[in-house]
Amino acid sequence: MTANPLAPCVDHLVVLAADLASGVAWCERTLGITPTAGGEHPLMGTHNRIVNISSPAHPRAYLEVIAINPGATSARPAGARRWFDMDDPTLQAQVARHGPQPIHWVASVPDVAERCAALEALDMDRGPILTASRPTPNGLLQWQITVRDDGLRLMDGCLPTLIQWGAVHPCDSLPASGVQLQQLTLQHPQAATLQAACAAIGIGTGVAITPGDAPRLTAQLVTPRGTVAITSFTPET
Repeated sequence: MTANPLAPCVDHLVVLAADLASGVAWCERTLGITPTAGGEHPLMGTHNRIVNISSPAHPRAYLEVIAINPGATSARPAGARRWFDMDDPTLQAQVARHGPQPIHWVASVPDVAERCAALEALDMDRGPILTASRPTPNGLLQWQITVRDDGLRLMDGCLPTLIQWGAVHPCDSLPASGVQLQQLTLQHPQAATLQAACAAIGIGTGVAITPGDAPRLTAQLVTPRGTVAITSFTPET
């Protein structure tokens, strides 16, 4: 069965690194591949490298290794933080101590404003919808994305950021990498709340939600080195 290209789905996994060099080394060591050159995000003062992880279960998905760009400053208003909790000192210390790790995921939706309203009905503020872009060799990538002023991911990274792409998606020009996403599992103490939120967004198959004592994201990937599971670390206190 062909997947509906307009249906809400897993868009990409977010792997936070202290710097892109360590993120690339993590990919090579963990997945057995070198990520493709990504680009810069002037609005956030970040940059990335990306890997196509599309599969029959997730037909338009990629993995993003992201880091603060030391050569740039965020264009965010004063007091507003970068996306994905990247300015959070506890998360930064955790990555510095343990190395790159998956911290979050992003869901692609065809109608980001409508999906935000559905979350607001559940008393979940996904944040303002920002317009962002970055140049690529194939033209300008443009998208709308939800980013709270405080930068919070929500539900310890298990509740996705929402994105609505313009005419072009990164996977349109990303070569096959030999890595494919098989399953994304979200573990959370408030699993029922998370399940209701994902249902409101419209996320269906391909994402499993389970109860657990601590929040955790686990992605199961088929790689040149066999099946690999990458897992977020338990938040430190």
